[in-house]
Amino acid sequence: MTADTTPRPTPAHLRTGDRGEDLAARYLERHGLVVLARNWRCPEGELDLIATDRERLIVCEVKTRTSTNYGHPTEAVTDEKANRIRRLSRRWRTTHNVGWCNERFDIISIIWPPGEPPRIQHFKGAF
Repeated sequence: MTADTTPRPTPAHLRTGDRGEDLAARYLERHGLVVLARNWRCPEGELDLIATDRERLIVCEVKTRTSTNYGHPTEAVTDEKANRIRRLSRRWRTTHNVGWCNERFDIISIIWPPGEPPRIQHFKGAF
């Protein structure tokens, strides 16, 4: 028996998230930041965007939703998630030989209803 190699469609929520992260990266670059990494993964989790303004490391959690029916995107960043992002940031710095540096933890919230332009909010120093 052979394995089924038929490509599976990407679930809509993952496509929305990918589009939002692409948009967020372009947004940061338009605002003068340099994106150092996207979707950095390790066994403990993932960091969406890591950037710098040449003075500090900026770790951005990107939350994209098509509506606020289930709350504002920022509500998905719980204290537990914020703490995990902080730990992952330390791990990213260690992996990339970046010693202690000033850091800022941001949330980029994107509400992008189908057929409409996205609404972006950048919460600097959100946690």
